[in-house]
Amino acid sequence: MNIAFYGSSLLSSYWNGAATYYRGLLSDLARRGHAITFYEPDAFDRQQHRDIEPPDWARVVVWPATEDAARRVAAEAARADVVVKASGVGVFDDLLLEGVVAASRPDAIRIFWDVDAPATLAEIRPAPDHPLRRALPALDLVLTYGGGPPVIGAYEGLGARACIPVYNGLDPATHHPVPPDPRFSCDLAFLGNRLPDREERVTQFFLMPAARLRERRFLIGGNGWGDRAMPPNVTALGHVYTREHNAFNATPRAVLNIARDSMAATGFSPATRVFEAAGAGACLITDAWEGIELFLEPEREVLVARDGMDVAAHLDALTPERARDIGAAALKRVLAEHTYARRGAQVDAILAGAAALKRERRLA
Repeated sequence: MNIAFYGSSLLSSYWNGAATYYRGLLSDLARRGHAITFYEPDAFDRQQHRDIEPPDWARVVVWPATEDAARRVAAEAARADVVVKASGVGVFDDLLLEGVVAASRPDAIRIFWDVDAPATLAEIRPAPDHPLRRALPALDLVLTYGGGPPVIGAYEGLGARACIPVYNGLDPATHHPVPPDPRFSCDLAFLGNRLPDREERVTQFFLMPAARLRERRFLIGGNGWGDRAMPPNVTALGHVYTREHNAFNATPRAVLNIARDSMAATGFSPATRVFEAAGAGACLITDAWEGIELFLEPEREVLVARDGMDVAAHLDALTPERARDIGAAALKRVLAEHTYARRGAQVDAILAGAAALKRERRLA
């Protein structure tokens, strides 16, 4: 099938945590014979901070961040068998959604792909006239990269025909164990951009343990932390390119995952970092959220912290040998159950089912 995908960016992870999710899934769908065109705006300096050049498995259209350009690329949805509007493009989101729905052919599969479903639902629930709520009856599917039963129930309750989570995963060709890099040597590392709905949890789960364990070394990577006051044993690295993620994950004694507020509250929302860290063989400590055991087994494949005190206790008790054992167990689990090849097979089956259903409806 010809797939037109309207998202934030395939080429850059700069202020764009969904990049590796898009790359893993879409590259696998391309290997299954689908033709991918990815439409991304030239916005937020992402094109100046590319991690990759346009790959051979996708055609990438970078459009100027103007209303005219948004309308022009939305009209190209008419060429596609599958039209995907992702959440969080960042510019002209409502215009793009309305434009691609209007332009797509009646026989095309129309999908809204939500990469931050808890936040989207919080926005649209109290707004009956929200463009996404108006569009739901015209969409064949809502796909999400997390959220589990709470998100499925919420979207279908608002009128979605079907809502299916397609969870984050691992591309083992991209994220895998590598030798340690002295630049990332520390006791605990955290990678995440500074966002309003995450900062308080970063304070609680990362900065408070750092202040408590002054003899330990901590690293924080991601955009926006440069002017944040931090304990002296914390080093802020700034943006960490995806080509450096393996070393960032493989080198520290442990790596920390901190969910954003809405995802922690909803549960069933493992971030890309969970699988990428596990894929590099890292010993992962994650904040507690419902559903973690569906992805990694607590105490054997991941350490779970209810608060900063738990993080500090885990670090105090964590020997190099146990850290290696946890990382090895997590790596084995994600390679067996959480690769993008598995996620791609899921999406391929979803698309085949949606196409068959549309044919049945036309013939009825």
